[in-house]
Amino acid sequence: MSVSYMTHPLIKHKITLMRNEKTSTKEFRNLVEEVAMLMGYEALSDLQMIETTVKTPIEETRQPVIAGKKLAIVPILRAGLGMVSGIQALVPSARIGHIGLYRDPETHEPHEYYCKLPEPIEERQIVVVDPMLATGGSAIAAVDFIKQHGGKQIKFMSIIAAPEGVKALTQAHPDVQLYVGCLDRCLNENAYICPGLGDAGDRIFGTK
Repeated sequence: MSVSYMTHPLIKHKITLMRNEKTSTKEFRNLVEEVAMLMGYEALSDLQMIETTVKTPIEETRQPVIAGKKLAIVPILRAGLGMVSGIQALVPSARIGHIGLYRDPETHEPHEYYCKLPEPIEERQIVVVDPMLATGGSAIAAVDFIKQHGGKQIKFMSIIAAPEGVKALTQAHPDVQLYVGCLDRCLNENAYICPGLGDAGDRIFGTK
């Protein structure tokens, strides 16, 4: 698995704003969307292209367009939903799937409660999104489910990650490309990323 850590100053700046506990729900939601768009620009730089004929006001010309079936964006519910619109702004024709997982409060292990993916998933470039990559359990489970449905070309985007989660995901799915906005220090005893930014889902939806 290749892991790409974002170095763009705008991404770093916006993640710092997200970390601030005083950042409002609206600001936080907007920042998640903006960071997802900036990361998406990097993550989608290798999309396959083909040439098509276009008639400009001046002349007919051959120009590049994205090849193959439309991109699939698959958020891990619920926090992953906050990243969808940022990537969709780059690729408005992208199809959206959903994977619903919840984490057992005792074991921190993920459990699936919903999975709906755009068909034919095996022919699509898939971008799985979740703002936080903590233990890696949810990410591994999500990729497992996608592969069980036939998905093959998979990228994973996370705004904040812990070293434990990166290691777990890369070991479980070495074929998946991982894009990380910022690698944090570690997990605490409650499996929260430190320094992190708190519960991304609560901060996106204002439910804390």
